[in-house]
Amino acid sequence: MANIAAQRIKREFKEVVKSEETSKNQIKVELVGDNFTELRGEIAGPPDTPYEGGRYHLEIKIPETYPFNPPKVRFITKIWHPNISSVTGAICLDILKDQWAAAMTLRTVLLSLQALLAAAEPDDPQDAVVANQNAVIAALSSKSWDVETATELLLSN
Repeated sequence: MANIAAQRIKREFKEVVKSEETSKNQIKVELVGDNFTELRGEIAGPPDTPYEGGRYHLEIKIPETYPFNPPKVRFITKIWHPNISSVTGAICLDILKDQWAAAMTLRTVLLSLQALLAAAEPDDPQDAVVANQNAVIAALSSKSWDVETATELLLSN
């Protein structure tokens, strides 16, 4: 790993370990092996969501070009979410792709993933099947119990 990437990720690792969110058991990070190129992350399911009470494990790989390119992150824990592949754990989140900025940190990534669990982006899904089913569930659970809309959604896909 390039010297700048190694120094930066070591500093960020310590930042997460000492963070308020870690002390509240909301986020966690640990080394895999003895270097900083592969990490394991953990986030708590956000309150007032279907994920509340869950602990979600992440694989985090730090590229040689960090912090100029984002870490490669995927869910290890199986999860049903429109922006996360239910098969591979791949994540559709702009900051892990084209909206990454070198000023972002490992802590930013973990907190952003936790926020994603609280506020899905069904219009930009990683898993179209989950996104479609979430739209049907939302239509059926609305105040009007819109069975017609839910049926149309099911038939259109």
